[in-house]
Amino acid sequence: MQQPNLESPSYSTTEYHLLPDLPGVYRYYNMDKELIYVGKAKSLKKRVASYFGNNIGINRKTRRMVKEIERIEFTIVNSEFDALLLENNLIKKSQPKYNILLKDDKTYPYLLLTKESFPRIYPTRRVIPSKGTYFGPFASVKGMNNVLELIRSLFTIRTCKLDLSPPKLKEQKYKVCLEYHLGNCLGPCEGFQTESDYLKEIEQAKHILKGNLGVAKTHFKEAMKVAAEKLAFETAQRYKDKLDLLEKYQAKSLVISPSVNSLDTFSIVSDEKFAFVNYLRIKNGALILSKTVELKKRLDEEPSELLLTAIIRLRDQFQSDAKEIITNIPLENEFEGFEISQPKIGDKKKLIELSLKNALYYKKEKAVLAGENKDKKNRVLRQLQNDLSLAELPDHIECFDNSNIQGTSPVASMVCFLDGKPANKEYRHYHIKTVEGPNDFASMTEVVGRRYKRLLEEEKALPKLIVIDGGKGQLSASVEALRNLGIYGKIPIIGIAKRLEEIYFPEDSYPIFIDKKSESLRLLQRIRDEAHRFAITFHRDVRSKKALGTQLTEIDGIGSGTAERLLSHFKSMKKIREAEKEALEAVIGKDKTERLLKHLKNLEPEA
Repeated sequence: MQQPNLESPSYSTTEYHLLPDLPGVYRYYNMDKELIYVGKAKSLKKRVASYFGNNIGINRKTRRMVKEIERIEFTIVNSEFDALLLENNLIKKSQPKYNILLKDDKTYPYLLLTKESFPRIYPTRRVIPSKGTYFGPFASVKGMNNVLELIRSLFTIRTCKLDLSPPKLKEQKYKVCLEYHLGNCLGPCEGFQTESDYLKEIEQAKHILKGNLGVAKTHFKEAMKVAAEKLAFETAQRYKDKLDLLEKYQAKSLVISPSVNSLDTFSIVSDEKFAFVNYLRIKNGALILSKTVELKKRLDEEPSELLLTAIIRLRDQFQSDAKEIITNIPLENEFEGFEISQPKIGDKKKLIELSLKNALYYKKEKAVLAGENKDKKNRVLRQLQNDLSLAELPDHIECFDNSNIQGTSPVASMVCFLDGKPANKEYRHYHIKTVEGPNDFASMTEVVGRRYKRLLEEEKALPKLIVIDGGKGQLSASVEALRNLGIYGKIPIIGIAKRLEEIYFPEDSYPIFIDKKSESLRLLQRIRDEAHRFAITFHRDVRSKKALGTQLTEIDGIGSGTAERLLSHFKSMKKIREAEKEALEAVIGKDKTERLLKHLKNLEPEA
């Protein structure tokens, strides 16, 4: 494929009609110059026009993407197949947010045939092309180890890391190891095996790594025959054992008639949000790879589009060069280099059924796992509902905590858990505004009141349970805030004391204790600890900024407002010291910058 020129003219969304009526790849960018979508087309002009013309037939997700498009770029290619390959490369490189996401972040293992004297074969997950030739990737470590074990059983290939270059061998410093005495290595380190003989075994091993078992079988048959003719029956028996081992390995992998040549099998099943694609790689009638992947839909793509995307990515990932592809759904595209068909009868149809069975099993397992996670989450919440005698399932919990040290910089925090999980975007920090001195009770009254006054004004949903980090005093103060808002009794509220993990209810003198091993208590502890962590972190930041602000306000001409602007922009004294003069002037002006720099210079130690 000719390498296309990606430096193409840029068009606005009102100039889409200027695109050529030729095959190619188009790219959409948003106002932040971020690539958000890559697409392919037989006709760039017609395909891009379909997004910006009449909105009839365009789904909600696509309309949302179109609103973000600020700029269009395109690349003309020779054929639709070239467009497909280029699209795949661009998606793999940039991962635009509106393109189909293939959920598979694994680093697959390879077998590396090193580029050195007396090459080695060993497993690795890091691909560095200069080190040698890589075979794979393998979908499982077990499958890779089976191949490696077969090769080491058939051929005498060294496993040591010695440098066996000619200069090193001339020094004659090496001695054979246990592998030599076990018969697994012929001792090239001491010159017992020539490199030419060693490379002959490597060549046979390469055929197996490529999946061409027939070449290795022919080699062992001929070697066995030659040994028998020379009456070297022990040698002939060794070759026969290796031939039997190879045939046994092939028999394990045989799934269809050996007459079926190399091909790739793909099947797809999908639901509303995801598609599941299974890939079976067949070589000389043997199943050498099975892989199922999950694709997350972005723009309500058709199954054929999802499958085509998976075919290109999986063949690329697993380096397939099969000329024939069979699928469970029809694909109308015609491509150079390989043929796609949907078999209706025979061995190929059985292969499709096997692939489909794998895809359906994967989909079922994902659904079961999702259901188990949901049941576990609801189980804990139901247990908490039962332990606290709540009328409703507490799927929305909010927890408050105060933080101050000797009354300085008092702050508070509120954390929110939805469906038993932290909802970080709903977390809130509070500076205490109406309370002076270390008064935890009054501070709690203030922040609880502020939180739910705002929710009521904005007509947002109230929580199903409020948790106060503290005992009876903090709980009573929170109840007062709810009474002032007229919502006391509408929201369950409890206090959790740290020392004995006692649970307090309003107007109840005696606490209740939940079983220490209970999942519901662990959930409450987790929520309480999260609120405490959030409050402490905020308090440290406030104290740190206050201390830095004090350092700055000690400078003549720098007031609290200027100090706040500096800290808000540069974040730390270190960054203020390192900042360029122009950057400081842009924030606080020339006069104050001169005062600041003069002060910082006076603080520098003399050389």
